Amino acid sequence: MLGDFKPVYLDTAKCNGCVGCMRSCPTEAIRVRNGKAAIMYERCIGCGECVRHCPTHAKKEFYDNLDSINAYKYKVAVPSPSIYGQFNNIHDTNLVLTAIKRLGFDDVVEGAVGAEYVSAATAEYIKNNDINGPVISSSCPAVVNLILMRYDGWKDNLSPLQQPEEVAANIALAKAQMETGLSADEIGVFVITQCAANVMSLKNSKSAKISGVLSSKELYFPLLNKLNSIKEGEVEKLAMAGSLGVSWGASSGEARGLKTDNYLHVDGIENVLRALNDLEHDRLNGIDFLELYACNLGCVGGSMNVESPFLASTRLRKLRNSMKEKGVSVTDYSAYLRRQPYQSNNVFRLDDDRMEAMKKAMKARQICESLPGINCGGCGAPSCAALAEDLVRGVVAKCRYQKED
Repeated sequence: MLGDFKPVYLDTAKCNGCVGCMRSCPTEAIRVRNGKAAIMYERCIGCGECVRHCPTHAKKEFYDNLDSINAYKYKVAVPSPSIYGQFNNIHDTNLVLTAIKRLGFDDVVEGAVGAEYVSAATAEYIKNNDINGPVISSSCPAVVNLILMRYDGWKDNLSPLQQPEEVAANIALAKAQMETGLSADEIGVFVITQCAANVMSLKNSKSAKISGVLSSKELYFPLLNKLNSIKEGEVEKLAMAGSLGVSWGASSGEARGLKTDNYLHVDGIENVLRALNDLEHDRLNGIDFLELYACNLGCVGGSMNVESPFLASTRLRKLRNSMKEKGVSVTDYSAYLRRQPYQSNNVFRLDDDRMEAMKKAMKARQICESLPGINCGGCGAPSCAALAEDLVRGVVAKCRYQKED
């Protein structure tokens, strides 16, 4: 699922080897060796926790620059719903969309439109399929990657539907081709998103033609300038989505669109891990839909946003309550299915050969028993157990407290 595009990178000049990123990583994808952090990309889910916890800002997200839109004759922006929460006193989504268009785009199609179609398709999918256990939202790529790595027994419960930005990108491309007569290669569709996991997922997408993925953080100040320069009467009528689509920008917004109370929504990576462990131990019986987002308060908590997620969530709620709901009907959810199947990604196995893996696991257990169990991180691994596994994989490392044979 990770594909070739990676979510974050390390600015080695700024890294002081403090182990903060290593301790925060939910998949133990970071080691600190020779005074610098190193990312094990095969384990990275793109959650952005390392970016948030780095005091020197040495961890940074990959994304495309705004200048990249100039490679296309016709440019369309697809902003994710969380962008509305980044600005104060927004009572009309058209104001933000007009500002986005003025950055150099020819049209804007909201990601919130795709969200409304995904909500309707999800409701239809749940109604027409007998699924053992809850349907798990697939809208947070970090959570999808986490499940495929650590909880792949629930792979078949992941919603098979596209991300809202993929649906909106397909709508944007079809609309642009119809209005301009240009070929698909001449049209650039650019998603504006809030997190590294989304950048990674959309850059690797097989379900939509996405020309690039831009950062809401990079565009924040240019957008603020455009918003302040828009005069009365200059706001374009670009909005197509209603309150339900906008709701997707914060936690529970997706589930609300299903028109059912039989759902559970969880946000924040630590809480997501607890929920998945509860799921593993049959503690979430009777739930039809499980909405999981790695970021606190949902997409407004993305590492590529600027505003406080708490404030942004409040703004979205106010905006949503001032809007009307636009009915979207989907009778055939198959039109919104992902084109790439989910594949388990057991990066924690010690060997491809089962017998060798068992031998290495026993060896790792023996090594771990010789370690102090204080998980200090001084060895450059996040825990004593992680160090023991590194050692059986052939990594050269040593714990200063390790008992000598």
